[in-house]
Amino acid sequence: MLKKLMHIPLSIIAISLVSLTLSQTVNAKDGQVSKIATSTADYAVETYTKDMVESLRELVKHNTLAKEGISANDNPAHIAFKAELKKQAQALGFDFVDDGYVVVIGLGNQKERVGIITHGDVQPVNPEKWQKSPFELDTTTEPGRIIGRGTEDDKGPISTALYAMKAIKDKGISLNKRIELYIYMAEESDWEPLKAYIKTHELPQTNITIDAEYPVVTAEKGYGTIKLAFNKKEMPTISPYISEFSGGFFGSQIPEDASATIENANIVLLQRLMRKARGYTGVSFDLELKDSTLTIRALGKSAHSSKPNDGVNAIPHLADLLSRTRWVNNGPGTLVNFINDNIGLGLEGKKFGNIAYQDDFMGAMTVAPTVIKQHDDNIELNINLRRPQGKSKQQLVEEIHQTIVNWNNKFDTNVTELEHYIGDPFIQKDAPHIDTLLSVFSHFTGIDDAKPIAIGGGTNSRLFPNAVSFGPSMPNTEYTGHSEHEFITMEQFVLNLKMYTAVLIELSK
Repeated sequence: MLKKLMHIPLSIIAISLVSLTLSQTVNAKDGQVSKIATSTADYAVETYTKDMVESLRELVKHNTLAKEGISANDNPAHIAFKAELKKQAQALGFDFVDDGYVVVIGLGNQKERVGIITHGDVQPVNPEKWQKSPFELDTTTEPGRIIGRGTEDDKGPISTALYAMKAIKDKGISLNKRIELYIYMAEESDWEPLKAYIKTHELPQTNITIDAEYPVVTAEKGYGTIKLAFNKKEMPTISPYISEFSGGFFGSQIPEDASATIENANIVLLQRLMRKARGYTGVSFDLELKDSTLTIRALGKSAHSSKPNDGVNAIPHLADLLSRTRWVNNGPGTLVNFINDNIGLGLEGKKFGNIAYQDDFMGAMTVAPTVIKQHDDNIELNINLRRPQGKSKQQLVEEIHQTIVNWNNKFDTNVTELEHYIGDPFIQKDAPHIDTLLSVFSHFTGIDDAKPIAIGGGTNSRLFPNAVSFGPSMPNTEYTGHSEHEFITMEQFVLNLKMYTAVLIELSK
């Protein structure tokens, strides 16, 4: 039986305010934004900018990273985070329901509803790479930037939505639809609890996800992972050989760190590699020779793996530094040879057999090595894919397999295919509120003739009716979520508050 999410009724609105609201309404679908929407957006910024920052400060404190083997319902950080959400929601006068993995914060009691889809969990973080703790909101290190894990993805948008709703409540605006803020606690790790929730709950008829980019996202590439194992072997040699190769932090991050150890090295090899290292841009190398052991560390730039062009991947760059030599196939050496032969420094998999392809709207598939895992008997390489429409899953799997077979046969190696995950791309064709979102975006940014876009990432939009993504990142700007330098600018934070306030009014009329 479906549960209908109806909670505390909205306060009775004065007749004079209702009349004022109706007299000021102009339809955003006609390319305009209503006066009540713009004036309330201005009010939200004037009244609640500081409160919004303080809300985010409290949310960022909680390291809501998924822990293997522990449900979000039992994770102390998740429990504390939801307690903070409840505290904030009730202080602002909203109703609050905790359904375990899903929290719903609501305004109004109307039958029709508008959903705002967010998530409260975060990706892993390396504290050593931050000026301050990533779980302490940093507004001083880089003036104009609000730094911390979750500031852009996706705790900042939660705080913005809360104060957009608060401004609407303050103004007593007569709405025809209830507003519901959905906060899912495992978006970064496991969508199954959300799928289970959706089966037993009636969802809003109109939805926006605020976990991507502007102006409006109507297509998302499918997430995929190729997992390969390189068997470790002891192969005595007097020549230099790679004894260790490592890199990466987690699967949806372009890694900025990689390292290699070369045994039987000498000053000639060191000097050759140092000369080559000077020719790269965006990545630096630290080389240290002790006795006959050469250690090399590469430092690139982390980014969300859905936007590999925003980062500099340390793994293939370090492999490329070592590409002049054909390394002995002992595991680490095999791995380096494989990366150089089949991935290289390109982002679209053009060296990886026949797997490369692109779609006119969604763009090219991207292929990025993101994590190297060390096991007792092998080294595991995880390669992240972001694939558009245009090829079937089966075709892609077969092309991956054939590339591995051909390479093994050519070089007499034994690279093993582990499980591959190939997710489906998503295209939203039916959302009736796209024009409204584009109108609001154009009004507040001054960017005319805005059009829907496709992204490399995957959001929960695909699970909600008529859902598209609307922000919080501006087009053609670097997305910092999943990086080791996550931030949102104060300017963008305020602009988001304006646009979300206006959009919620327009969609709820």
